[in-house]
This record gives sequence, C-alpha cells and structure tokens, in this order.
Amino acid sequence: MATIESVSVCIARVPLANPVTFSTRQVKAREYCLVKVRSTDGQEGLGYCYAVNSAGRLLSVAVTDLFGARLVGQESLRVEGLWSELYQEALLLGRAGGVMRVLSAIDIALWDLNARTANLPLYQYLGAKTLGRVPAYASGGYYQPGKTPDKLAQEMEQHVREGFRAVKMKVGLESAAGERKRIAAVREAIGDDVRLMLDANNAWRDLPTALEYMRVLEPYNPFWIEEPFSPDDIANHARLARATRVTVATGEIEAGRWRFKDLIEQGATTLLQTDATVCGGITEFRRIAAMADSHGLTVAPHAWHDVHVHLVAATPNATYVEWMPDDHIVNFRRVIDRQLVADNGDLLLPKLPGLGFRFDDAALEEFGVVYPGAEGRWQTVR
Repeated sequence: MATIESVSVCIARVPLANPVTFSTRQVKAREYCLVKVRSTDGQEGLGYCYAVNSAGRLLSVAVTDLFGARLVGQESLRVEGLWSELYQEALLLGRAGGVMRVLSAIDIALWDLNARTANLPLYQYLGAKTLGRVPAYASGGYYQPGKTPDKLAQEMEQHVREGFRAVKMKVGLESAAGERKRIAAVREAIGDDVRLMLDANNAWRDLPTALEYMRVLEPYNPFWIEEPFSPDDIANHARLARATRVTVATGEIEAGRWRFKDLIEQGATTLLQTDATVCGGITEFRRIAAMADSHGLTVAPHAWHDVHVHLVAATPNATYVEWMPDDHIVNFRRVIDRQLVADNGDLLLPKLPGLGFRFDDAALEEFGVVYPGAEGRWQTVR
C-alpha cells in the first residue's frame, strides 16, 4: 500500500482578459487551490478546487494547518476512513464552504494518487460505465459589454455547429423583457432540437419575481432553470418546481450528502448539479449520486470538466459534463499541461493514469501566489 509522505498546496491567481458579469456579481480573476499528495513510492496525486476571486489564502491555511498533518503517514487506499477523519476535524470550522472545498481537493488527490499507482485512468479505477466518450453541453452565454442578443445567439449557434446538442446561457441580470429577447434570439439560432439550459446564478429573491421571468422564458422550452434562488432558500426552490414545467436544477455549491437529502426530500430539484470540488470530493460525490439514483434522479455535475469527465463516465445516473470551451470565462486550463478533447458534442475520455494531467510548472511560475512570509509558491506538510 502507498503511504502518504507529504501534502502540498499552491494558490494560483489567474486574471481574466475581460471581466465577466453574472446576474449577481462580476469576476475579474479566479483563484484555484491546487493540492498534491505524495506517497513514499514517488507517486503524486493531484486535486484542486475553486477558491473564488480572492479567498485562496484561507484555503491554503486549511491544508497546512488543519488537514495536512493528519494525512502524513497514512495509507492512501484508506480513503473512506481518511474522509471521515478529515470531516470530523473540520466539524467545528466548516462543514461547507472553503474548508469543505479543501477537503474535496484532498479527496480528489487521494483518488488520483491511487489511480496513478494502479496505472489506470481515474474513470476506470472508479469502475467505468463507458470507456470512450461522454456527453457534454457547451456552457457560456455570459454577460459582457457589447454582447447583444444577436451576438449571444451567434455564440450559442457556433457550439451547435461544433456538434453540441445542448448549450447553456446566463439569465437573470436583465429585465424579464430583456431576457425574453436574449432567449428568443438563441432559440431561433439553435433550433428546436437542441437542449437549452438557463443559469440564473441566484438571481431572484422571491417566487413572484421568479414566476415573472419564467412566464416569458417557458415558451422557448428551456431544459432547466439553474440556481433560481439563494442556495439556502430551499423552500422557494420547491415552490418554483411545483409552479413551472421547467426542471429546477441546483446543488452546485452544496456540501455533504445531508444537504442534498434535504433538497430531494423537499422537492426542491429533480436534477442535481453536485460538484466534486465543492461537495466533499469524489468520495462524497459518489454517495450523493447513489442517493439520487435511488430516488430516480439524475446528476449533471457543475463545471470543472477535467475531474467530472471521469465521474460522469463512472456514474450510472450522471448525464452531462459541463464543457467550458476556452479560457475567457473559466481559466483553470491555464494551470494544467493537458486539455480534454471535444468531439461532436462529446468529451473523449483521457487514457493516461489518474486525472490525466499534471499542474504546469511554467504556468505556476506566472500565476502561483507567494504570500508574505512564505518561502515559495508551494507550502508543504511532511
């Protein structure tokens, strides 16, 4: 068995060339918490999570001061036991949010380490349901200066030309009338046979407002409406799910199987967007997906295609990978050395061991953050 020798963390801050706007916020740069778990036999597993725009240092400290020492000397194959011990360690500090994101990154690194040790791609190590490719939807449609409904429609139509049979756009920033113009232009451009997902990013505070928007959006046959309310407002998610024929999708920033149990039992969603980099890692993702399957529900994980391509390939009730086709919105691809390949609306499964990529040392020379008092970009616990 592989014994853990060290745990390392680096925060990468990668600016966006052009800031992008959601219904509720603007993003100018993205920070990523990168984790490496090294074994005594020389193998190294990688994990990561999104540290949002400026919170990376908080996550780095969670690795060095909270979790790292508990991992050193442990056997990497004891994933379930380590997860339980790390969760217990975090119980009073963060059963969700930043601390759980760090636990997620470490858990992903453990699975990656074990898959690399076995010399298998991660999806095969997990027990693949498919070995070649998995369906994806092209995600974009952000608000940017000068992006008219016609330009938005051209963006979505280009994805369809590339072979995607499902696309996603943002909604909720403009008035209901403004959003009608945007979705009408997109639907006309992509045709009736392409699934169109809508992402509101917690845009609406109450049910009447949400219904005002849904009345003008429903005629364009959206496949789902994503995160209509604050993630804590489960009650309004459930009310909207009863009031609209459009599937309500949520769960991308939820952590722990217990919160997902509440979403399911209260009827707040019939499609979970569980994110392995947020919910508690691959270990917890698998538990949540199995629970959803027992209720007849599907999972379409949120973002981060480099890890979720493996989970969709190994999860019976997972449907789509969310594909970010370039780095103008989500720029994690700038800190790794290999990219997934999209082919006619699918993602081809990587053949290399583990996750199938490494962190790019040259990129981290540029984007890795050196905090005051630190000796370098990587902080290591041995």
